[in-house]
Amino acid sequence: MFNDIPKHKVFLSFHHQDDSCRKKFEKEFSQEFNSIFVNCSVSDGEIDPKNSTATIRREIRDNFISDSTVTIVLIGSSTWKRKHVDWEIGYSLTQTSKNSRSGLIGILLPSPNYEPHLELKCISDAKKTENCVTYTPCNIPPRLYDNIQSGYAKIYNYPLSSCELKKWIHEAYQRRNSGVHDNSRDYFVNNRSGSHWE
Repeated sequence: MFNDIPKHKVFLSFHHQDDSCRKKFEKEFSQEFNSIFVNCSVSDGEIDPKNSTATIRREIRDNFISDSTVTIVLIGSSTWKRKHVDWEIGYSLTQTSKNSRSGLIGILLPSPNYEPHLELKCISDAKKTENCVTYTPCNIPPRLYDNIQSGYAKIYNYPLSSCELKKWIHEAYQRRNSGVHDNSRDYFVNNRSGSHWE
């Protein structure tokens, strides 16, 4: 069954503070001999940060996301705040002449100060222990949350196996034409701050 699932082109969206987790994820699942996806993500130095916002957004959309079929959002404690993550999710959901709509999933990154567990309840009810808070709908990227609610996207704890991740990617690929995506939010203009969005 595992070998019957095709390998898909994946764009990884992440906050650069989680770069070590992103590298570990890539090494485990896209760089080994039996890689389970083709990585189409932006590498360091491929986009000049001095470019205008419009140029950066166009390059991400037309040169990276357009070549992928599934976007994986790697979610750490501050990922939801990042304008680039919001843009990447939005572009993944947009169908244009250069860009077909991508499947979408979120993966919770394990972290010493963040529980790799999602409880879909209000932030005020989130379990808090010594410097540790549970993921809630209010501290994952809002555009991803909209699509979890619509049934277009799914969110998972960190995969335990290549087989598990390959299945999630393929299921996201199959949902691309479901018509239940939600890209109605305004794009972030700036990075956000605080512990959660409302």
